[in-house]
Parts: sequence; structure tokens; C-alpha cells
Amino acid sequence: MPRYHIWTIGCQMNKAESERLASFLEQRGYRAAVRAESADIIVLNSCVVREHAENRVINKLHTIKPLKKLHPNLTLAVTGCLVNSNAEEMKKDFPHVDYFFKPGDFPSWLNETECSVFNMGQTLPQHPSTSVYVPIIQGCDQFCSYCIVPYRRGREKSHPLAEIVCEVRELVRRGVKEIILLGQNVDAYGHDLSENSDLAGLLGELNTVDGLVRLRFLTNHPKDMNAGLIDAVVRLDKVCEQINLPVQSGSNTLLKVMGRGYTVERYRELIAELRQKMPEVALSTDVIVGFPSESEEQFRQTEDLLADLKFDTVHVAAYSIRPGTIAARELKDDVPPEEKKRRLKVIEQLQVGIAAEINARLLGQTVEVLVESKEKGKWRGRTRSDKLVFFGDQADRLGQLVNVRVERTSPWSLQGKQH
Repeated sequence: MPRYHIWTIGCQMNKAESERLASFLEQRGYRAAVRAESADIIVLNSCVVREHAENRVINKLHTIKPLKKLHPNLTLAVTGCLVNSNAEEMKKDFPHVDYFFKPGDFPSWLNETECSVFNMGQTLPQHPSTSVYVPIIQGCDQFCSYCIVPYRRGREKSHPLAEIVCEVRELVRRGVKEIILLGQNVDAYGHDLSENSDLAGLLGELNTVDGLVRLRFLTNHPKDMNAGLIDAVVRLDKVCEQINLPVQSGSNTLLKVMGRGYTVERYRELIAELRQKMPEVALSTDVIVGFPSESEEQFRQTEDLLADLKFDTVHVAAYSIRPGTIAARELKDDVPPEEKKRRLKVIEQLQVGIAAEINARLLGQTVEVLVESKEKGKWRGRTRSDKLVFFGDQADRLGQLVNVRVERTSPWSLQGKQH
């Protein structure tokens, strides 16, 4: 039986697409290989959102090159955001790669007709985990000045509502308990459909699916998050009180240059509204430090915003040039690398203290945990607010909701006992 190996780096969308690629290959008679050396087909699902990620992809391509010499019949394919529209140019750069295919597509050489993202429902994960990502909208129309995604994944295309509901029902039938809806800008879902659909309406439909325990969605854009969506989160019992809302900078000047389409004041209003309507909501955000022309004062504005709003989680990255973006064409990357590293470390250290403080409030409390896996003899799961929890229990708790009394806390996780 032929074997396949999929190597994945990057966002949740890549992970979701790799799961479905695996199902696609398994339906065609392939079996998973743990190691690339044992595979007949190797697929690299790539990311180029940051320079560091792109370097890892290119390094991986170089490490696989000797395998092609040892095994001439080995097929090497690349998908994800490394793949651009100029396949011939890519073939010159990476002659040992047999096929390139766009993110969200399937390898057409294994199928009689070209595969598109819209038939992914036919290739749902065969043996899904407790929590599964479900892409609902591809691409992005925002064109933030630093971001390569719209150039690689294209404009926004929503999946039909009925198709998504059908997928979720089937995944639940296969044992899934939690669904995480995905989009580069998930809040834009439905605007391009002829039917009157939006994310709030989709959440309402999925909330009625029997057997489904929890619903989440990401990534949100502050410009497109509205009162109707917030009210849906408040009203629907399966939708978790956990929102990812990237801010990127605490400086209005930089937000304008980034092309984000909102101000710091508007962002603060959104956070206040979320907390007013959901006092227990867990909030996460994304931040870029060292963006072109970012002064020390502008960096301090970002630091002060994070210190004031106190997010549960902050994903921070140092700016890196992405060829083809507006920022790469028009802005000078003038913040020195060592200063970018310093600013990144400042934000990371700030957030460690904030997360420790937030999690410490849960000490002695009982939290509801959806169990996802077992690690080093302990069950591992998450609360509705996305807190990672570990606890011991001899019984099989996989896929179950378990009440856990928190006995220890840290900035990164909680430890406890079944209560």
C-alpha cells in the first residue's frame, strides 16, 4: 500500500486543509507515514506570513532534496501560501518539486478533474479528533499593507451555509464535540453569497446540531465585528465566550499605515462592549512590533494598550518584509533587528505577568473541561474560555466534559483534579 507524509506549518487554516488532504489521499488508497523517508508522496503545506516561517519551508525543501535522489519515484508536492501564480518560476527555483497546487485545493494529478476548495466536504477527516477546524471562508479582501495572504489565497469566497451545516453534522456523527470555524477574516462570512447569510446566522444554525458541545470561530477583524455577532455569542449556548481580536498596534498612525480600517478608540469600544455583555469573556489579540517607522513612543502606546486591556493571550511577532505587499513596495524596514527583538521580548514578558494574574483567579474554582487528548499520563483539555487544563484520572475521559477543580495555575495552563 502506498504511503503519504504531510508536513504542515502555519495557521489553523493550513492545519484544517492538511487534515482534509490526508483524507483525500486515504480515500485513494494511501496510508499515512510517520516519517518522510517512508513515504511515496510528500506534501509540504507551507506558510510565508513571516520570514521565519518561509525560511523553515525552504530549509525543509532542501532537506528533502536528497530523498529525491535516493528514491526517484518519490512524489514531492507543495501547497500553502508559498505557492504563487507563477508555477513556472517556482519550478525553476525548486526543480526537485514535482507539483505545486494552491492553498485550499487538492492535488489534481490524483483526480480526473481539477479539485477546488468547495468540494472539501467530500474529504472530511476520517477519524477526527474531539475538536476540529472547519474552513467557512477562504481568502481576504482587507489587503493590510504587511500581509501576503490576499495575494496567495485570493479574494474572499464563502462556503454555502447548507454545505457547512452538512459538514458539521457529519463530523459530529463521527465523534467530534467541538467545531472551530475558520477564515482569514471570519467575520466577513456570507457577504459574497446570494443567500442572506452571515456569521451570526451560521452560528445560530450550528447551535441546533445535536451532539455538538462547543462552537468557536476565528480570526476576527475589528472592522467587521458587529453588534449582531456579539449578541449571537451571548445568546447561543454552544458558542464559547472566547474571542480573538487582533489589534496589531496601539498607535493610530501605524494602524492607518497598516491599512487596518479602525482606530485605537474604536478597538477599545469593542473590547468594552464584549466585556460588558460577557463579563467572563476570554480575549486574545495579535501584535506586530518593529513595523516600518515605529518609534519608541508608538511602541509604548502598544505596550500601554496591552497593559491596560489585559488580554488572556497575546500573539506577538516582529515585522518582516513580505515581498509583493504594499509595505514591501512603499515602506522602509527601518527598525533595527536587535530593536525588534527587544520590543518583542518586552511584550512577551508583559504578557507572562498578565496571563499569570488572570489564571491565578481560577485557583480553587471548578472549571468545565472538554478532554482532547492524553499527555504523559494526564488528560489534556480546554475550558470554554480556552484555558489549557491537565488532570489525572484512570478512566477514559476522551471527548467528555469533565468538571475539574483547579489546584495549580501558571501563565500557560491549569492543573487540577476531577471534581
